[in-house]
Amino acid sequence: MSQQYKKTTLDNGLRIIVHRMSGRMSLALGIWINVGGRFESDKSKGISHFLEHLLFKGSKKYSCRKLKESIEGVGGALNGFTTEELSCYLVKIPGRYLELTLDVLSDMVINPSLPAHEAEKEKQVILEEIKMYKDQPASYVYELLDELLWPNQPLGAPVIGTVESVTGITRQDLDLFKQEYYTPANIVISAAGLLEFDKLTKSVVKFFSRQKKQNINTFSKVKEKQNTPQLKLFHKDTEQTHMALGFHAFKRDHPLKHALGILHVILGANMSSRLFDELREKKGLAYEIGTLVKRFHDTGAFMVHAGIDNRKVPEALKLILKELQRCKHEPVTTDEFRRAKEFYIGQLMLALEDTLDHMLWIGETTATLDKTYSLEDIIKEVNRINREDVREVAKGIFKKENLNLALIGPLKDSEKQIYSELGID
Repeated sequence: MSQQYKKTTLDNGLRIIVHRMSGRMSLALGIWINVGGRFESDKSKGISHFLEHLLFKGSKKYSCRKLKESIEGVGGALNGFTTEELSCYLVKIPGRYLELTLDVLSDMVINPSLPAHEAEKEKQVILEEIKMYKDQPASYVYELLDELLWPNQPLGAPVIGTVESVTGITRQDLDLFKQEYYTPANIVISAAGLLEFDKLTKSVVKFFSRQKKQNINTFSKVKEKQNTPQLKLFHKDTEQTHMALGFHAFKRDHPLKHALGILHVILGANMSSRLFDELREKKGLAYEIGTLVKRFHDTGAFMVHAGIDNRKVPEALKLILKELQRCKHEPVTTDEFRRAKEFYIGQLMLALEDTLDHMLWIGETTATLDKTYSLEDIIKEVNRINREDVREVAKGIFKKENLNLALIGPLKDSEKQIYSELGID
């Protein structure tokens, strides 16, 4: 671990990771819990996200309004999010309010009031949120793709849950879930910006030392068995067709993770990428086109997403598949490789100048891998990658039998051509 990061573990297993950033006026602090959508049963799907919502409704010391006013009233911002493997509560605030920040966030996490009437009200809010995503094809198409990639398992189900599962979750379920999973051995506190490590550690000890360690949270390993391309069509009268194309890829800490990241830059991470240039600039087939990499503990995915002219879906799909195949058969040019590496490192460098992004960076890697990388570590790793590594990644991932495609739009006229393009009878 780099000298710029300071880390300690309390007796009860809670981990603290801090980066003091000189010349900053702000600090960002996050409380991470190793729990998310992957830890849930079908019946409780969405409970991590539901609980995250409910923690903002008040604690022993702070009412719902007081929580927000305490942070926002001194110029800060309070937020939270839930993913497949993590829940996080975070604040960005002027540096002198460290003690206040920790007081508010720790009380939310340790002593939430979980009021029954608020649980019922928030349930309705989440049900509306589920409906909202269903009405947004650009979002919903990812849900359909996840179901194809990881069918009949938590990773393939939406983090937000389903109407059926969320409707069935009670206030008691939320309380028991919190008691089981929100334990110190599963908590990381990360902070970056204008703050002192010793001062933060003393405050964390004050707020969290009474909590008992308990077991490390676990989830079922992913199951991936795919022998043929898979297609899911969702017929909807939309102005454009929304596409999400996905392949199983690498786990979070795979040795070739940076080579995959560079392939992502080359294919679809910016306006000079191959797919943007071919589909939007040269052919005018799509307004929105790009790629996305998802990384988890034991698996991952490489995705291509696009909004396509309804009449030109087969043509666009053919062009996308051609570009993916090209990456397998031809090494990227020296110049393209150099630019992609510079973009990959440069984007990280720019992000790490911000206290909030830096806190998220060190918090996520500590919570998921129990490791902390410095920018220098990453630059060294990236500089060891060569063009053949990128081609090896493409050859390993872009296999026809590994292809999954979700489409939302008025697809009736082009269905046969889409099946033909994928080689599906």
